[in-house]
Amino acid sequence: MLATGLLAGAFGYGAANVIPTFGAVALDVRLTFHTTMMTMNEPVMQSAMALAILATFGLAIAGRGLTRRLALGAGALALASLLITVFGNIPLHAHFRKWATGPVPDGYAEIFQRWELYHTLRTFTALAAFILIVTVAVVAGPSARRAAPAQGGAVMT
Repeated sequence: MLATGLLAGAFGYGAANVIPTFGAVALDVRLTFHTTMMTMNEPVMQSAMALAILATFGLAIAGRGLTRRLALGAGALALASLLITVFGNIPLHAHFRKWATGPVPDGYAEIFQRWELYHTLRTFTALAAFILIVTVAVVAGPSARRAAPAQGGAVMT
C-alpha cells in the first residue's frame, strides 16, 4: 500500500501543484525549473514506479482469489504509469532540455500540453493502482479473512 500510495501522491502533487505553477511563471522559469526537477525526479520516480510494480505483482503471486485479481490489476496499472512515463513524458524532456539552453520553437505550448496529458494519464493509473491496493486491504485483507467462517463453521482468529 505504501509504494502505490507514494507513487499516486507524488504524481497527484505534480498534477495539483506543479503543473498549475508552470502555467503561472515565465517560460524561462518553467524551463529552468522543469529541467532541474527532471534531473532530481527521474531516478526517484522511476524507483518508486519499480517498487510499486514489484510490490503489487509480489502481492498477486502471494495472494489468492480476489486479492490476486486486485493486485494484478494494481500491478498492471503501476506498469502502465511506468510505460506512459518512459514512452510519453521522458522523450519530451529532451525538448525541454534543448529549449532551456536555446531558442524555443513555435508550437512549444502543444508539446507542453502533450507532456501534461501524459502526466495526467500516469497520475490516474497510479491513483487507480492505489485504490485497488486499498481495496485489497479493506475488502480482502486479514480482518475479512478472520471474519469468514472456517471449515466446520468455526470463525478463524
